[in-house]
Amino acid sequence: MGMINEFREFAMRGNVIDLAVGVVIGGAFGKIVTSLVDHVIMPPIGLLLGGVDFADMGWTLRAATVDAAGEEVPAVVLGYGAFVNTIIQFVIIAFAIFMVIKAINRFHRKPEAPPAPAAPSEEVLLLREIRDSLRR
Repeated sequence: MGMINEFREFAMRGNVIDLAVGVVIGGAFGKIVTSLVDHVIMPPIGLLLGGVDFADMGWTLRAATVDAAGEEVPAVVLGYGAFVNTIIQFVIIAFAIFMVIKAINRFHRKPEAPPAPAAPSEEVLLLREIRDSLRR
């Protein structure tokens, strides 16, 4: 039963729960960014490029064929348009995370520098001088 208790303690720590919440929110945020790129950003870019749907752009390495049994063999396509969409999604997510981290760092208070030690008083300096002269 020791291992089960250890696992329960591990799973119920605040950091693990925070991580789980972060993963769920990150997944949802990824879907939002995917929709933003696919449905808001890329259509105007495609329109500017002559009405091309970026997600369908690619190089056909081998055209679709029909085999001897009469079944269609799909084309082999290098889909660079979907790759460009994914890169744009990554840049948007990375920028959003950068902005969140920047905001969090702004709210963290910098530790105050310890105050400089006060200069010794005149009396202490005079007593040190007397001590040093007595040692000689």
